[in-house]
Amino acid sequence: MNKTAKRIILLIAIAGLAVAAVAQSQSVNPPLDEKRLTIHTLVREDIFAGFLTNDAERLARGEKNVDALMVSRPSAKAELLSWKGAVEMYKAVRAFEGGKRDEFETLYKSSLEKFAQAKELSPGNGGVYAVLGGSHGIFADRLPKQYREAAWNRAYEAYQELWKQQAPAIAQLPVHLKGELLAGLAQSSQRLGRTEEMTKYLDKIIEVLPDSPYERIAKEWKSDPALARDSRMTCVTCHDSGRLAPRMAALK
Repeated sequence: MNKTAKRIILLIAIAGLAVAAVAQSQSVNPPLDEKRLTIHTLVREDIFAGFLTNDAERLARGEKNVDALMVSRPSAKAELLSWKGAVEMYKAVRAFEGGKRDEFETLYKSSLEKFAQAKELSPGNGGVYAVLGGSHGIFADRLPKQYREAAWNRAYEAYQELWKQQAPAIAQLPVHLKGELLAGLAQSSQRLGRTEEMTKYLDKIIEVLPDSPYERIAKEWKSDPALARDSRMTCVTCHDSGRLAPRMAALK
């Protein structure tokens, strides 16, 4: 099998996993008054349905719920601002891809401002960095070329901050959490030309995530580095235990 064919197969597999992750997330109307659920659990699935499958209806519900939670949960303002920043980044990318350059510039600037506000409001907040890193990991390659390096630098810095916080317990984390963290580290390192760091994180993925989609992609990247240029390894599993429906069931 030649390199082009392998690249196509890998891209199809990744896309399929991403869509499957969203499909598995039941479209449950989030109970915003349930204080035992984090704001991430309440808004994540609707917003990612927008990100990964362009589901405008669920994205709109997610946005509406973020605004409602801004009022009812002021202590989570930083995390909620990061979600607003992520949504605006998605809309900016869609505007750019639709040839609406002025709209892109306005939305992208607003997105970065919200991420900056979130970080200033709650320095070191892992939830803020997770949303920042994850959204940049999805959209950085879809930005205009002149913005991509800065975007990947922000992703890299976010994942590095998360690594500082979570590295001591990496082996105990669920597959999705440690997979997305290490994948984000590997991918942002690759995009920035930090080859030695990328290899280190790929090796770590192979070590702590055997028999997972992350391990398979890490081995592909190591065997054929050209694959890494045209593919991503983030957002390839669903955080089953963290989804809204299972969490609601567990509370009952």
